[in-house]
Amino acid sequence: MKHVAVMIENQAFPIPDASKQGLDDIARAAAELGFKIVDVAGFLADVDMMAGQQKQSIEALTRQSQHVLASNATVLTTLHDLMSRAQTNAQSAKATADQVETNAQQAQGIAQWVNALADQMAQMTDTLRNIHKSNEQIASIAAQVNILAVNAKIEAARAGDAGRGFAVVAAAINELSAKTTKTAENIFSDVDALTRTVGTLNSQSADVATEAGRVIESSVAITTASQDLAERAAKNAHATRQIKTEAETVGALVSDFLPAFESISGCAAKTATGVHHVSQQTNGMIDLSERMVQLTVGLGVVSGDRQFIERVQSDARQIAKRFEHALDTQLITEAALFSETYHVIPGSNPQQVMAPFTRLTDSILPEILEAALTSDARVVFCAAVDQRGYLPTHNKCFSHPQSDDPVWNMAHCRNRRIFDDRVGLKAGQSTAPFLLQVYRRDMGGGQFALMKDLSAPIVVNGRHWGGLRMAYLADA
Repeated sequence: MKHVAVMIENQAFPIPDASKQGLDDIARAAAELGFKIVDVAGFLADVDMMAGQQKQSIEALTRQSQHVLASNATVLTTLHDLMSRAQTNAQSAKATADQVETNAQQAQGIAQWVNALADQMAQMTDTLRNIHKSNEQIASIAAQVNILAVNAKIEAARAGDAGRGFAVVAAAINELSAKTTKTAENIFSDVDALTRTVGTLNSQSADVATEAGRVIESSVAITTASQDLAERAAKNAHATRQIKTEAETVGALVSDFLPAFESISGCAAKTATGVHHVSQQTNGMIDLSERMVQLTVGLGVVSGDRQFIERVQSDARQIAKRFEHALDTQLITEAALFSETYHVIPGSNPQQVMAPFTRLTDSILPEILEAALTSDARVVFCAAVDQRGYLPTHNKCFSHPQSDDPVWNMAHCRNRRIFDDRVGLKAGQSTAPFLLQVYRRDMGGGQFALMKDLSAPIVVNGRHWGGLRMAYLADA
């Protein structure tokens, strides 16, 4: 039986002579298996991400519930103090209202007494007027008596000795009349002074009576306001008691469902761990399926992939030669060409970066990349990446200036970006003669495309720089 030795990833694999059709079937089956595993892996990756997010959300919700419970306990304590103060304020407000009502009643009594005093002062004024009139009559009588006494003295003088006794009586009457007149004058003076005083008091009592009326009105208003305040304080105390009751209910409910949240959180954590483990296992299956595809392709019997392998290997060697020429002509230093220092382009979204060799790749790679892109209708893109997955120069159709739309940028501005995903890193770090991978390409906006990613290493003066990637549709 004849055996053929085939080099796959720098390893020799002796294989027996077999039918080309059987190997083609195995290759197609391996590729189909790879695509399905990649599709499942992509779904699991999404589930893994969502499970992680759900786990974080549930954990956050649990923490928030615990915080709510703690805050509710604080609220209950505060409400208890507030309720005590509200009850105290309600009692104080009622006591104040009662005192205000008592004071109002006393003020009304004083005002009524002032009004009564004003009436009495008016009556006193009338009495003084009557006294003044009576005193005027007394003064008039005294004047008339004085006139009679003078006439009597005149007649007594005419009578001579016979009128002496009458003269004595007339003199006494005259003296009494004079005293009466003097007394009447004094009474006039006192009554006038008393009348003026009573008039002043009467005027003042009228003003006081007016103020007393205002006091009565104000006391009524104050009494009403204080009673309303007492009622409001009582309602506030009642509302505080209701809030405290509701807060206690909320606290009890949170306490009841918090263990359920903690249980859900534990289950979510286990689920997330399990999904992550399965996702990692699926990545291993992807590696295995890719190796199966690569082994069958390496046998040289799958013509559909062979042409791409030869193309990407040839282009990778051309790129290496151009890099070597740039070093020889001092267009760039070796340190700059192999630099892993990247500077962020401000305002880029998704983020784009520049490396010391970006300008060089922009000048020497487009010719090779564009030729590869147009070599077959199935080719989606062709670009070189360094060992960290940095893609400095892309095909023109993927190298548009960025817009304000990050989703559009994701699909149309793919140059100057670091693709450090599994496929991108393996393509840049693999030193095998070629590496064939199957993967889901993120096209932006939640859109993905299943395709093959073929890469070959770029070795410059014996030093591994990165790899040339060519992505193409397997069944186009």
